[in-house]
Amino acid sequence: MSETLLTRIDRDRLEPDWRSAWDTLHQLTGSATFIEVFAQAPQVLDFVMDKFYARLFFGGAVEQRYKQLARLKLSLLHGCQTCNKQNIPGALAAGFTRQQVDALITADNATFAPAERAVIRYAEQVALTNMDGRLTPELYSELRAHFSEAQILELGTVMAVIAGMAKLSFVLDVVDREDYCPFATEAAPASC
Repeated sequence: MSETLLTRIDRDRLEPDWRSAWDTLHQLTGSATFIEVFAQAPQVLDFVMDKFYARLFFGGAVEQRYKQLARLKLSLLHGCQTCNKQNIPGALAAGFTRQQVDALITADNATFAPAERAVIRYAEQVALTNMDGRLTPELYSELRAHFSEAQILELGTVMAVIAGMAKLSFVLDVVDREDYCPFATEAAPASC
């Protein structure tokens, strides 16, 4: 379990609007530390949960399936155990098969359609683990075969916010890390 230094707000003391978010996160991951900590800053929690997730991630012009795929690829690359526990069910609910989820884990993209492979490659460029990430002419062409430029920007923004929130979540120690997490340090062991 994550051991943040920040104060947690117990579920019973949360604003009623955040209790269902706590319930969902706790059900999926066994921990709702993120909600408990961020509830201290309601405007920030509102940004993440409503303005980002409700309006852009679950809304927007890019089909939900592609956003779920990108989010899962990022959490697998980043080694966020808490994220993976919620993102795998999200990808399955979006229509991906268990075989495809397993293929993402092993980096075998053969089971994915061309648009999905382009999204996976885009996520690999945005990932925190790729310090040299870039939209090459080849990747741009792959993406443009399936998405408008506005959709490429939307998908990139979704991935950028997810990656940034992952990094902040690691820094604040509000999520658990996988054993292979590249952001685990001696000060914050992989098993937290």
